[in-house]
Amino acid sequence: MAHGFAATKDCGLDSFARGFAAIGLDVLAFDYRGFGASAGEPRQIISPSGQVQDYRAALRAAAELPGVDPNRLVLWGVSMSGGTVLEVAAGRSDIAAVISLTPLVNSLASDRPAPRPSSDVAARGAAGRRPSTTARLLLRAVRDKYAQTSGRDRLMAPAVGRPDEVALLNLPGTYEDYASIAGPTWRNEVNASIALDALTHRPHRFAADLRCPALFQIADYDRCVPVRAAIRAGVRARAQIRHYPCDHFDVYPGKRWHESIRDHQARFLTKALGAGAVSS
Repeated sequence: MAHGFAATKDCGLDSFARGFAAIGLDVLAFDYRGFGASAGEPRQIISPSGQVQDYRAALRAAAELPGVDPNRLVLWGVSMSGGTVLEVAAGRSDIAAVISLTPLVNSLASDRPAPRPSSDVAARGAAGRRPSTTARLLLRAVRDKYAQTSGRDRLMAPAVGRPDEVALLNLPGTYEDYASIAGPTWRNEVNASIALDALTHRPHRFAADLRCPALFQIADYDRCVPVRAAIRAGVRARAQIRHYPCDHFDVYPGKRWHESIRDHQARFLTKALGAGAVSS
């Protein structure tokens, strides 16, 4: 299990992990390099390709643990890592199942459906980033790219902020939503250049190469990732697709839809792995 954009494993993953342990599965949750409890310098640098490498390394480590069948591995990802698991699993025969929760599969897609006017999502607002804020973020991203290539100190930016703040995520209510799941190792900063790197982040390309059962769990009023792109990726993956009338952060512990989402994951894995592979 790995978390999403800029998050650490202590940001709400324990409840999902306990759900899997309750049906007899072993769980290895990890932080990407430079984040949370993991080593690595410099800190807080998001690298999509590096995170794919880290996930593969975590799989190798999991396969060597006592009692683990190295040919029956399950990948779990949420948000950005919900796309990462597609690339990691593509073409592999040792992956038994994939769970992709509120996945980010194409950063370029601009097809997010508008929230229902009567929903709690609408109450938080769906306005986009102001052009001036976008310009300031992109300028910082370009300067960070130059720092990266010239060996200078990296330029950081808040991962999440309030509206009109220069941050990677700054929709109304997003700061409060993120803070509600933040664990003690989480830090609100990342490399500014991820704003540019995200433009080429398209893990939906690997969806058709999955060789195992997959579960896509879609928040239909998700303001943080393109919903229709995620649905299309699920179709390409021949996945079971479940929909929830909620926003991106409404899937975590303490939120209305968390228990249903966790229960659906357990049911999916019980079927995908076979009734004799997990305990009920």
